[in-house]
Amino acid sequence: MNAMKVVRGGVVSAAGFRVSAAAGAIKYENRDDVALLVADEPCDAAAVFTTNKVAAAPVLYDREIVKGGKVQAILANSGCANACTGKDGLADARLSALVTAGELGIDPSHILVASTGVIGRRLPLERLLNGMRKAKASLGRTSRHGLSAAKAVMTTDTKPKEACVTTYIGSKKITVGGMSKGSGMIEPNMATMLGFITTDCSISPAMLRRALKLAIAKSFNRLVVDGDESTNDSVFLLASGKAGNDRIVRAGKDFDVFRKSLEAVCISLARQMASDGEGATKFVTVTVKGAKSEKDAARAARAVAKSPLAKTSWFGKDPNWGRVLAAVGYSGAEVDDMRTEVFYDGVWAFRRGETADEKQLKRLEKVLEKDSFEVVVDLHLGKGESSVYTCDFSVEYVHINADYTT
Repeated sequence: MNAMKVVRGGVVSAAGFRVSAAAGAIKYENRDDVALLVADEPCDAAAVFTTNKVAAAPVLYDREIVKGGKVQAILANSGCANACTGKDGLADARLSALVTAGELGIDPSHILVASTGVIGRRLPLERLLNGMRKAKASLGRTSRHGLSAAKAVMTTDTKPKEACVTTYIGSKKITVGGMSKGSGMIEPNMATMLGFITTDCSISPAMLRRALKLAIAKSFNRLVVDGDESTNDSVFLLASGKAGNDRIVRAGKDFDVFRKSLEAVCISLARQMASDGEGATKFVTVTVKGAKSEKDAARAARAVAKSPLAKTSWFGKDPNWGRVLAAVGYSGAEVDDMRTEVFYDGVWAFRRGETADEKQLKRLEKVLEKDSFEVVVDLHLGKGESSVYTCDFSVEYVHINADYTT
């Protein structure tokens, strides 16, 4: 019995975790902006971080912590990224972890920190720590606690993002749950946002890292909102082992069951992030198939998903398929336009040199009126295939980012 079920839940659905949120007044008034996730005991842990060479202080700090393989708590805040803040910023990250460890009575080497918000500003440390103390006093395991934490890490997000699945390994039920934030400054290059995932599965650190890497390749690494990669991108995965399954220490059936459950949670969160892209009005899946290789397919799909011209045409409900084909052409993938086809939700726009007439364009316009659709490009050159989750570019996206620090 290992049927996977998608269920309601989030970061505290798995056994062994508590979470809470509190208002620290870091940037926002009258809303929670500090989240605290605490495990009952030190957990096996894995994490993936931004590949941006300008990495925020929390990333620099956390990279060293996760090398130890054990984590028991994560302190997160919104409103301030603590990025490009030099030695002082790194000291702030360390001190916030140290004080949190003291308040919780746990090993300081088992604390991670995460920040999101405006780049280039020091953390208001006392506000953060006051928020942490308030959050500590309200830790809990209910769905309400989980939802409050998901809301606390939001910045320009318009809605919280949670996901949860259950399955069986042997006779033991295991749960994988998570939350994430991210709606802008997102590019598929390792992590792409802040993500917090927990599981009660018993699994070794090495296999946990492998599962996370594989899951991210199928989810967050296939997400594009605007093509900008953040300084703070991080995904954390903690395993409490409370499910009581035989510990997973090698590849095999049990590992595959866990990996697929983790992948399902990550994909759900990635899709939610694309749907909630800054100012987004449409969720778009871009699929390239028939490529010479999977790498070529990924190149082409990303180029389309990142194209401002394609994305603005989707917002304007304009079936300007030429922008899609042009992006594929400059992507670096091998392309023969006389063999290529372009479809919007199965309605053809371009077929091996044949272009849509007025009647066909009307059909395409109806597709673009939907809130969600898929753009498929078939290169007819091989078996490579890749999909990327993205959204349109709206007028609101410009307003949000033009006024972000003011």
